[in-house]
Parts: sequence; C-alpha cells; structure tokens
Amino acid sequence: MDLAAAARIPGHLASFGRFLSRREERERADTDAFDELSRRPLPLAPGLEIEWLGTAGYRLTYEGRSVLIDPYLTRVPFGEAIGSAPALGDPVVQSRFLGPEVGQVDAILVGHTHFDHAIDVPQLTRNLGATAYGSDSLRRLMALYRLEDRAVEVEPHRAYEIGPFVVRFVPSLHSKLILGLQVPMDGALSCEHLDHLSPSEYKCGDVYGIHIEVGGTTLYHQGSANLIDDEVPRGGVDVFLAGIAGRRFTQEYWGRILPLLEPRTVVAGHFDDFFRPLDEPLGFSTNVNLSGLPDEIAAVSSDIEVAAVPILDRGRGSDQSHESA
Repeated sequence: MDLAAAARIPGHLASFGRFLSRREERERADTDAFDELSRRPLPLAPGLEIEWLGTAGYRLTYEGRSVLIDPYLTRVPFGEAIGSAPALGDPVVQSRFLGPEVGQVDAILVGHTHFDHAIDVPQLTRNLGATAYGSDSLRRLMALYRLEDRAVEVEPHRAYEIGPFVVRFVPSLHSKLILGLQVPMDGALSCEHLDHLSPSEYKCGDVYGIHIEVGGTTLYHQGSANLIDDEVPRGGVDVFLAGIAGRRFTQEYWGRILPLLEPRTVVAGHFDDFFRPLDEPLGFSTNVNLSGLPDEIAAVSSDIEVAAVPILDRGRGSDQSHESA
C-alpha cells in the first residue's frame, strides 16, 4: 500500500463529511459558479467552436470539420452502473444529440475507456462515418461491434493530421478515485462479447492526455485529473480542458501540472453528475467543489484564467457552442 496515500484517507473522509453537511449550499454555489464561468470568453482562433457534451466530452469544430472527444451521451444510471447487465449506447439518444445534422465528424478521440468516456464511441463512429483514435482497449471495444477497421490504436506523441486538426496522444494516468488508493475498473478491457459488457467491464485501459492544434490555437484535454510529469507537453497551451472530479486524489495536482502545461485558460469539465440523463437539468458530482476552483488555480498562478463551456442544448444538442472571444 502507498503509505502516503493511506495517510491522506482521513482528510478525504473529512472533506466528504463537510460536503454532506452542506450539500444544498455547496450545490447552489457550484450552480452559480458554472453560470459565471461559462460566460467567460476563451482564447480561440476565429471560427473555432467548442461545445461541451457533458462529463469529459467535447465537440471541436473548425472550417466545417469536427472532432469529438470522449462523447458520453447514453447516461448509465447509478443503480445500473454497479450492476451486471450490459451497458450499450442508445441509438435514439445518440441521434438526438449528435445526429447527421452536426455535419462532418472526422474523428472521435478517446482518452481512456471507462463507460463514461467510451460507451457511445462505437455506434457514433458508424453513424457519423468517423474514425476512433485511442488505446488497445478502445480497439478491443470497437472489435466487439465488428468495427476494427474504424479504430486506430495510437502511438504516443505521434502527430495525427485529421482535417484541420493535428492531434497527439500523451501518456497519462487516471486519478485514484477510491480514496486515493486505487483507480476504479483498472486494467485493460478484455470483455469478449457485448452481452457481457457491463459498466464494470469498461476497463480504463491506457490513459492519454490529448494535445490538439487547430487554426493557431492549442488545446490539451485531460479526462482524469492525474499525470505523468515527464510526459506533459511543454511550451504552453491556449486552453486546458481539465477534468476536475478526481483532482483531490492526486497529490499537488494543480501545482504539478500547471507550471508544466502553462495554459492561458483552464476550462473545467467532468464535474457534472454523469449518472443523470442529458435531458435533465445539470447536476454536480459528489463533493466536486466547482466554486472553489478559481481559488485553487490562483494559488498556483494569478495569470491563468478559469472558465467553463455551456453544456449542449438539452432540446437538441448543438446551439450552445463557445466561440472565440
């Protein structure tokens, strides 16, 4: 056992207890914070749009071409997430939020293969005529749908030119969400039949940060709040799409990654209640403390802006994109 991580368990439990005692107050504060952060402009190239799909999911569009990152539309209810029934993408939900009317989608980029990042990827690649890029576990997931030909098992740091986008996959880690001791559903995806693909069978697989260059803008997507310090790209990025739910379980997360990545703006993501259907009002993950994020970032650097992206229109999907400032 990691003795340092074990020593931090009482602090995690105390933080959770404080959250429970003030839950309604905290959720009101997080709602106000999201409303304020999502109005802030982003340093994007003219014509570049970012749409938040909820959780760690985004759609980036430039010159009529799009890529998706970790799209998670078919929300798995909590009771089913801990069950053994198969968890598969819902074509009706997929068509409602990311149907053919979204235009040309060239690629789906996947940072890791937990269900809240990958459940919709196989069917979306087929429906949208896209190619999925990610780990060996993603390739295995695609093979369950007989879509091996639509999967690219990536090489770390290789530049993939996808329309106007240049994409690199950076080796990373998943935060240890189980009291700072363990990654949930760790290991490689090994399920051999869709009938057995329960939520727990969506193993994490290799984890990647995703570096994207488009139209003179650089973005870095981190779907889980952990890192391999020596792998983080240097030289600065314009926008850091930061999954924040697990940040408290990674020691000195902001103090380690921000000086390396040097983002102009941190965009908060993966703070919503990802068991809640997309057509219901936005909720928040347990003890996520979105309202405290600006102070956490400011404690490392007062030069970094903090923002959020409005979530897709619950009535359809793509009217809430965030364009350049």
